[in-house]
Amino acid sequence: MVNSTDALKGKIALVTGGSRGIGAAVALSLAEGGADVAVNFRTRSAEAEAVCAEIRKLRRRAVAIQADISQSDQVRKMVGQIESELGVVNILVNNAGMARQIKLEDIAEADWDEHIRVNLKSAFLVTQAVLPGMRSQRWGRIINISSVAAQTGGLVGPHYAASKAGMLGLTHSYAALLAQEGITANTVCPALVETEMLRANPRATFSVIPVGRYGLVDEVASVVLMLAENAFMTGQTVNPNGGWYPS
Repeated sequence: MVNSTDALKGKIALVTGGSRGIGAAVALSLAEGGADVAVNFRTRSAEAEAVCAEIRKLRRRAVAIQADISQSDQVRKMVGQIESELGVVNILVNNAGMARQIKLEDIAEADWDEHIRVNLKSAFLVTQAVLPGMRSQRWGRIINISSVAAQTGGLVGPHYAASKAGMLGLTHSYAALLAQEGITANTVCPALVETEMLRANPRATFSVIPVGRYGLVDEVASVVLMLAENAFMTGQTVNPNGGWYPS
């Protein structure tokens, strides 16, 4: 039996939005599992480099790469750089996203388009970019970080909920199409995890969480690590949500 610290040895992971919050915890967890990790960020280079420094302390390779992953040309450039510096990506965690609290009556078309582009289109673009490498190796893990908002509507608004719900369909399709090629696709739907995004939402309250507290980033990261190590789970939605949405 492979030790959990060695289960991902030799694998290359890409975590989008990996400079802070859930993404940073996921990057470290995958490194602890044995993977080398590319940490994508859009603006926070110092935090991304700090995450990479922690990964290197675990004797894993790491690289911080700036890219706006809602732009296809930047995605292609990013993936090329990862392949050059680390190797072919075979674990993808689509974590990057945004949530802007807007009153229902004030949600504009531009707000809708921005959330779909940042939260959903980016996941599609990055997945499509790394899939050729996964398929050539006949081994891959696609893990999409969605939200309880995809299931309940959440506390941000329909523009955010719809972008996160779209990730469920994206996951289901990739899972069905790639199951015979050694590639799994799963979704993680956290609820009210202690992050900067949570603190920016004035409507956030753990009163909606049956366990009576906010979630921790490490509690989400442990689910991602399990999905990265597991070859038999695909097409599934895992819900570290404190009981808000029972399933």
